[in-house]
Amino acid sequence: MTLSVAGQSVAEKKRRKYYLIPTYIAVIAYVIFLGFPFLWMLSTSFKSPYELLQLHQSFIPKGFYWQNYIDILRKRGLINSAKNSFIIASCTTILTTILAVPAGYAIARLKKIFSGAATAWILVSQVFPVSLVVIPLFMAVKRVGLLDSIWGLVLVYLVASLPFALWMLKGYVAAIPVEMEEAGAIDGASSFEILKNIVFPLLLPGVVATALFTFLNSWNEFFYALVLIQSPEHETLPLLLARFMGSEGQVLLGPLAAGAFVATIPSLVVFGFLQRKLASGILAGAIKG
Repeated sequence: MTLSVAGQSVAEKKRRKYYLIPTYIAVIAYVIFLGFPFLWMLSTSFKSPYELLQLHQSFIPKGFYWQNYIDILRKRGLINSAKNSFIIASCTTILTTILAVPAGYAIARLKKIFSGAATAWILVSQVFPVSLVVIPLFMAVKRVGLLDSIWGLVLVYLVASLPFALWMLKGYVAAIPVEMEEAGAIDGASSFEILKNIVFPLLLPGVVATALFTFLNSWNEFFYALVLIQSPEHETLPLLLARFMGSEGQVLLGPLAAGAFVATIPSLVVFGFLQRKLASGILAGAIKG
């Protein structure tokens, strides 16, 4: 009897392995699909102008043409634009997270009539297209004297990012059982201790995910920056990359690929750092729960 059970378990393990093969194939194909544009961009950044003009190009460059990177770092002002983008994205992420965490908690825990009104406001704010609100935003930013300013762009990004952050955190807070907070109150914990020791550890993955989305959206945003930024010393990376045009509208493909590759590195670093925080937050929340 024991041998038959052991044989069945071995057979089930083999069957599971066969079932997982299509899953592994699909995951590998998906990774290749996502990684190919990045590899193509890296390959293009090392190609010379002569090689890029050839009709039949190989995926692997014939040599490492470093002049594309020298051009964007010395002549195109990429370092200054990257600094502006990092300041704007970081400040927007910090301010959005600070405002969205208590507001999302309050919306999720308010009575249904107030929570419904707040949710309706969040949804309505996302209905209007960017092209419709950009002119009133331009006039408002100009009136307060923040036009062509990094902090004016931070203010606009904060207003644009806050509804989405509230929506995300509201869902995370609603998934935390109220009974856990009530149990902490019965044990004599204060409201601050309940939030610190019970709610926040469980909410940390949502905070990290919200911060990550906010940073990436602010880092890659183009349209608001195009309208509100006018001087080269205040331009962001997307604006800089949009200016890689040669004579008669010809795209400078080599420097553009090099600039896009350099612009991708900070996003990957921030994503890798926050991904670790996200995993540790999920583990901490599971232990607390």
